[in-house]
Amino acid sequence: MEQIKRGKQIAPASGRLGVMMVGLGAVSTTLLAGVYAARKRVGRPIGSLTQMGRIRLGKRTENRIMPVNELVPLTSLEDLVFCAWDVFADTAELAARKARVLKDEHIDAVKDELSALTPMSAVFERRFVKNLDGSHLKSGANKMELATQLISDIEAFRIENKLDRLVMVWAASTEAYTSLAPCHQALDAFERALMGDDQHIAPSQIYAYAALKSGVPYINGAPHLTLECPALQQLASQLGVPYCGKDFKTGQTLMKTIIAPGLNARLLGINGWFSTNILGNRDGEVLDDPESFKSKELSKLGVLDTILRPDIYPELYQDLYHKVRINYYPPRGDNKESWDNIDIFGWLDYPMEIKINFLCRDSILAAPVMLDLVLFTDLAARAGMRGIQEWLSFYFKSPMVKEGLYPENDLFVQRSKLENTLRYLAEEELIHHTGLDYYYDLSE
Repeated sequence: MEQIKRGKQIAPASGRLGVMMVGLGAVSTTLLAGVYAARKRVGRPIGSLTQMGRIRLGKRTENRIMPVNELVPLTSLEDLVFCAWDVFADTAELAARKARVLKDEHIDAVKDELSALTPMSAVFERRFVKNLDGSHLKSGANKMELATQLISDIEAFRIENKLDRLVMVWAASTEAYTSLAPCHQALDAFERALMGDDQHIAPSQIYAYAALKSGVPYINGAPHLTLECPALQQLASQLGVPYCGKDFKTGQTLMKTIIAPGLNARLLGINGWFSTNILGNRDGEVLDDPESFKSKELSKLGVLDTILRPDIYPELYQDLYHKVRINYYPPRGDNKESWDNIDIFGWLDYPMEIKINFLCRDSILAAPVMLDLVLFTDLAARAGMRGIQEWLSFYFKSPMVKEGLYPENDLFVQRSKLENTLRYLAEEELIHHTGLDYYYDLSE
């Protein structure tokens, strides 16, 4: 088994890292504006662990706290180069103004940088995103030809910008729910299906195939399957490419992964958890289609079971009724509002209630997640890590895990997993937080 590189064995983050974004909508343009603003020192990358995070090393008595980006070699914001594909030909500046996430003053501060980025034509099939249409599209005889065009885009981007490394991230709309078909079971079957223009292969899988085939790590920021198929995982294994997903964890689900672990830790029962949202951006419009919503619904519904473990605590959680709704409401734009009603019970079965009203900004929460995933996935590639990067579950609603494992959705377990992975890569002692050695002699 090939070992992970650690410490000075990890390839340095020298040179330029190309960030290829599938989708130049609200999240991508917010990320771009934030990175450009941080470079100019006119904005702060709040929410980003790679930029603002600090990590404890050793015992508490040592008082060793180090910035994350000094503990492990991460690419500097100055060395990031961006490109994108989109179904609309708008520049990043125009796309940012249409998204209505950022104020004009913040866009104006980085106008030159945003206006310089024009997206490449996209691979798109409306059958997978019914409530979206665009004209800036690639055409080809079959899906293999489209994949070949994407591979050419990747190589051209690499050469023209003298890039040392690349990462691809899906930041486009949620595709309609699909299940695995025979073409997904093996790489040779998948490639034959690409040649045959098989209807079961979604655009996201064409992008993922092109990325992996080019040796480029892939990040799935949406809830659809994409890499959860044996064929693409086989390709990633053959070429030693890391990947992670799925579905950026931002608003309501972030709250669930914070609150549910606390209720479970105190062994408080839950009868029901009702969640609803109003959202008016392009994501909300796409999710107004039942098939696209089904992909999102399954991602959001799966969180509680693996935190609460009704199989272990049936008397507390087996009968939990969990309902999720997303409502498209154009006046709200990117400023999503979520409501949660949680019916809980405690000592002697006395009922209690928790109400949560979260008025969040979806893309403001997603942008630092996307940045951290890009930088950490690039770190994983330089450390020789391949396949599923479960240590990045902290950032996803529906984390990918090795077959046979259940995903950890407890945010605090995920954070511990991420931080200990960073400590391991830096050849530092892992921290388990027992703390007994401060009080007792455990040397036996």
